[in-house]
Amino acid sequence: MPRNIRTAAVLGAGTMGAQIAAHLANQGIPCLLLDIVPPDAAEGDRSRLARQALERLPKIKPSPIYTADKLSLITPGNFEDDLPRVREVDWVIEAVVENLDIKRQLWQRVAPLLAPHAIASTNTSGIPIHKIAAGMPDAFRRRFLGTHFFNPPRYLYLLEVIPTPETDPEVVAAITEFGERVLGKGVVIAKDTPNFIGNRIGTYGLMESIRTMLAMGLRPDDVDAITGPAMGRPKSATFRTLDLVGLDVVAYVAGNLQHAVTEEWEKEAFALPPLLQQLLERGWLGEKTGQGFFKRVKRDGETEILVLDVKTFEYVPRRRFNAPSLAAVRGIEDAGKRIKQLVQADDAAGRYAWHVLKKTLLYAARKVTEIADDIVSVDRAMRWGFGWELGPFEAWDAIGLRESVARMEKEGEEIPPWVKALAESDQPAFYPVVNGELLQASPSGGHVPLQARPRTISVAALKAQNRVIHAMPGATLYDIGDDVALVDFHSPKQAIGTDLIQMLHLAMDRVRKDFRGLVISSHVSPNFCVGANLALILMGAQEGEWDEIDLAIRHFQGVNMALKYFEKPVVVAPYGMTLGGGAELAFAADRVVAAAETYMGLVEVGAGVIPAGGGCKEMLIRFLEGQPGALQPEAGSAAMQTPIDLQPQVNRAFELIGTARVSTSGPEAQQLRYLRPTDIIVANRDHLWHEAKQVVLALDAAGYRPPVRPQIPVVGPDGRAVLELAAQQLLWSGYATEHDVYIAKKLAYVLTGGELPAGTRVSEEYLLDLEREAFLSLCGHPKSQARMQHILATGKPLRN
Repeated sequence: MPRNIRTAAVLGAGTMGAQIAAHLANQGIPCLLLDIVPPDAAEGDRSRLARQALERLPKIKPSPIYTADKLSLITPGNFEDDLPRVREVDWVIEAVVENLDIKRQLWQRVAPLLAPHAIASTNTSGIPIHKIAAGMPDAFRRRFLGTHFFNPPRYLYLLEVIPTPETDPEVVAAITEFGERVLGKGVVIAKDTPNFIGNRIGTYGLMESIRTMLAMGLRPDDVDAITGPAMGRPKSATFRTLDLVGLDVVAYVAGNLQHAVTEEWEKEAFALPPLLQQLLERGWLGEKTGQGFFKRVKRDGETEILVLDVKTFEYVPRRRFNAPSLAAVRGIEDAGKRIKQLVQADDAAGRYAWHVLKKTLLYAARKVTEIADDIVSVDRAMRWGFGWELGPFEAWDAIGLRESVARMEKEGEEIPPWVKALAESDQPAFYPVVNGELLQASPSGGHVPLQARPRTISVAALKAQNRVIHAMPGATLYDIGDDVALVDFHSPKQAIGTDLIQMLHLAMDRVRKDFRGLVISSHVSPNFCVGANLALILMGAQEGEWDEIDLAIRHFQGVNMALKYFEKPVVVAPYGMTLGGGAELAFAADRVVAAAETYMGLVEVGAGVIPAGGGCKEMLIRFLEGQPGALQPEAGSAAMQTPIDLQPQVNRAFELIGTARVSTSGPEAQQLRYLRPTDIIVANRDHLWHEAKQVVLALDAAGYRPPVRPQIPVVGPDGRAVLELAAQQLLWSGYATEHDVYIAKKLAYVLTGGELPAGTRVSEEYLLDLEREAFLSLCGHPKSQARMQHILATGKPLRN
């Protein structure tokens, strides 16, 4: 009988094992990390492999750990001296080399040591789980299953859980719950079939992509222009992904599938294309060997990426693939509309996209009952593990099931009978909404209810249930139940604009009358908010529209202050990039419920300005909160009664804003003071809205009262001189430019209270006025405008 998982052991300290241990530690789970004793190990150094793996973790980019202190939860050891310690843990995860015999031999040693309640699992991308468990004791087989983490484990959302027919359902439920709630994963239950769900569909798609490229006479860079965001796939597209994964790894997975599948047509589908075989023979394995389908070279001090000419096997400069369809779909935000328009196009890109998508959809439809319990598991596996915007069946709905099946039949394709019947039915869709209920198609016929995942609130379900209160192009107000309202922010590129500000005021009016509190978040991937609309600010500055810019800043400052002192609880639920105005919006909340993968920062100096939506004021308040007596109620004295050395705290706020420091995780955002200790970190982003709603209800039930307005002490001109000297020293040492120092002086003026003497207490409005004046002044500087232009053109800051 499984119990709560509080401790774990990972067997195998290779790339996956060490990073699985790191992610367990991220969630506060103490973990053993064990590996073999090296043949040349000296006495006292028998755990060298695990120790070295632990030492490498902080150096990996992107980091597998939230914060450095998490590493203290991992204890390195070895299989000879420390294996008996697995008796102490609740979950043992084996992640040794992908070799059936080695895995079985290790489990034969471990099985007798397990605590009666412990769960045992193997991390494998394709070895049959039942073969690893074969011949083991019955009690072991009942608590044994596969847990396939995708690499890198911290960042890829998918966790495939693969039970055998003998696995106890309670064990499956326990790992699913732990994976979703504690590890923050999207768990998909996969059947114990070759390479499970994600790698089965994904590898088929990769092989088809290579074959179609060769058949159409295209190049790897041409294909990557088609199979990236244009098709709702990651920017790494097809061949860049192959290089990153490693061509040897891809060949191993394809070979495993070709050996494991039984039907001849499927064996042919996984046959290694001669092109891939030649690359393997040359040792051109991708990123790990410096060349594969692409190769980086240095020319005149600059790095250039060349592409493989698949006919000559020489590397040549990349080219822009000129297809009208790609240009036409580039600005389409909706993935379904983008894919539909692309595959309908009659040019090389459209024909390629249609052929690869068509073959992948048909393969998924043929195999769904073999590899999964339902179609949504396949769609989730491809979205969560491979970064597709839409899974196969979701994409099929987007391009039109009935129309696309007719086109496939016209081209001579064999349609799986259940899909053909669905296309001819009165509900020709895989995911229809019927009488306010979301359904999914069943391969056995008809539709069945699409069960909501625990602790999730989805836009699709809210719309199906007619929960929309008010909608604008950039934001929607929903009733999410229990008298809680939600503002869902979805503007172009997630930039703050007029729509959001208007919606927030409207939401407060509605909540004031009809609701217990308000949640502010977004469903758009991958980022919550990247700040203000920089293009509009730059345009206004260039045209001298200072009154309009001033008014826009006042409106944003005003809505943030209204939210901060609103009479009912406000919770902001950010995730991903939460920058500039996005961070300032979060600062206005009573509580923040942030995803663990929240990258928060005030980055305005990179655009040549300073925070002006309350960011300077709020960081000053946050650093002063730890000083007893520093902050006083607004009704108190305008001068400090007892001298307090505030300079160190002001210095910290200045450094944080002046360096545009962005947190690498939610927990680090707390360490940096972007988030308060009372704010909540949620491992699973899909749980954000549910958890934020619970916080609203708890605040309301506790008799919520708005915060008291503080009087904020300032350090004055003498304190400002300290900050200016620090900036000047960076210039003298070559770490800052003259314009960096110019911006820093504006920032210092705000944080120190302008010309007021040290010890004076000021209101929040006073500091907001200083922020706004400094922002406007910087907007007028040509070098600041150059920084804005550079960011808009390249997405990167300019150091001028």
